[in-house]
Amino acid sequence: MEIKNRLRDIRMREYALEPKEFAEMLGVNTRTYYSWELGKAIPSMKEGLRVSNKLNKKLEDIWYLE
Repeated sequence: MEIKNRLRDIRMREYALEPKEFAEMLGVNTRTYYSWELGKAIPSMKEGLRVSNKLNKKLEDIWYLE
């Protein structure tokens, strides 16, 4: 199984922001955000929970197993 995410969909559909702006809103480095969105990295549990709180979503609504 692989961990996937819905970050791009959330960013585009709900916020209509460029990746850099979305990363700033989340309080993370743009490069870090890109690696998450592209699935090249996953955040720590603490960081994932912080992001899910900022987006007002459950962790599993953003990251999921495929």
